[in-house]
Amino acid sequence: MMHRSIPITRLGQVSYYHPPRFLVGVNHCSIGGMASTTSSTSADRPEDLPLSGVRVLELGQVIAGPFCGQLLGHFGAEVIKVEPPNVGDPLRVWRELDVDGVSPWWRSIARNKKCITVDLRKEEGRELVKKLAIKSDVLLENFKPGTLEKWNLGPEDLHPLNPDLIFTRVSGYGQTGPWSSRPGYAAVCEAESGFRYINGYPDPETGLLNGPPVRPNMSLGDSVAGLHAAFGTVLALLARQAKKAKGQSGGQTVDVSILESMINLMEGIIPEYDRKGKIRGPSGSSVTGIVPTNAYPCLPSPSSPNKPSFVVIGANADSIYNRMMKAMGREDLIGPKYAQNHHRVEHQKEIEDAISNWTKTRTAEEVESVLRAASVPVGQVFSVKEIVENEHTKARGIVEDVRVGDEETGWTIKVPKVVPVLEGCDVKTKWAGPDLGQHNREVLIDELGLSEAELAEYQEKGVVGKIVSLTKDI
Repeated sequence: MMHRSIPITRLGQVSYYHPPRFLVGVNHCSIGGMASTTSSTSADRPEDLPLSGVRVLELGQVIAGPFCGQLLGHFGAEVIKVEPPNVGDPLRVWRELDVDGVSPWWRSIARNKKCITVDLRKEEGRELVKKLAIKSDVLLENFKPGTLEKWNLGPEDLHPLNPDLIFTRVSGYGQTGPWSSRPGYAAVCEAESGFRYINGYPDPETGLLNGPPVRPNMSLGDSVAGLHAAFGTVLALLARQAKKAKGQSGGQTVDVSILESMINLMEGIIPEYDRKGKIRGPSGSSVTGIVPTNAYPCLPSPSSPNKPSFVVIGANADSIYNRMMKAMGREDLIGPKYAQNHHRVEHQKEIEDAISNWTKTRTAEEVESVLRAASVPVGQVFSVKEIVENEHTKARGIVEDVRVGDEETGWTIKVPKVVPVLEGCDVKTKWAGPDLGQHNREVLIDELGLSEAELAEYQEKGVVGKIVSLTKDI
């Protein structure tokens, strides 16, 4: 299909909007290109990745937006990440730092991205980003609502220049509503979503939260919002194709809130409250209303005598429960009183005590051996050490070794494989999170057409940063 260029007047000049390159095809692996008639995997033909031909302009920082960008980039999208000069994304120096002073986490979340440094606080910097947005399919951001509008980079500013541009906007509370102007931090949104209320230990009298809630040692809300943002972006790309087929503009806004993303995970809590007046509280290491599924103490492993040891058992299916009790030698806990889950809920303490008394006289390996022989779901509570080293992780390639820097001065870093696994797509990380401004020249000169003199002038003004490499500034 032929696309005509649309004239656009800006900055006193006439330029042209070229419709973005994304077109859904029928390839089993790629929705960004035409069908392939070969059996090559994406390792051989990277253009056949599902999002090949899609350009994403990432303006967000830290986790929620960048995690969305990581997912899109891994499956073929060209992700151009814009960072402030000199300092970059704050996550570059979060938590543990590597020998070069950069966080290993950065090398993971920014993998496969092209990183440029442009100061969005300066008008000239915003004009550069606007030019990139005109040539992009998706603009991804996780600023406080209204920030893009203040910079004249919002939908009303850019859709006249690129009517097919998709805005994926991640915030704490969404782009509308009385809370929309609040700063959106995942920890706070997790609390307000009800998620933190059900994590902790129950009061023995009321069953409600007893003491402060327990937080998972990660920013769960940000990552969950990032997943929703990636899902919404792909839906918007598919919707754009349908709109274009009808002769309509394909652009739209994908409005993702951390609060709503977390509420979306809350199972039946809202309907239970509506119909039964039930306010679900925390349940420690078990799950309310499902018995037995819990974490149970074991003897320490001889190889790690000082490390606490637990297994998690999920035996809430009726037949599995019966098999477990037989394997434990507790046939006395089988029968009409324990036949179905709602019966076992009435006898939860009796059942849980019996399991704990059995596991705590055995090592986790011994518990696993007995229960797996009976086809009962069971697993040890692993630390990252066991995750990296276990046989299943290695067989599935769940952890990748990715190179940072060159062969002479660089090193490799282990990162988690991006999933899901798609048949016919051997998706691997192409490069680790780049150095600060590493792709300035490639994007601004090769893509936008700046001259060397113009780039130097922008750098002199502080509009564009210099490249901060492992060993020197360029």
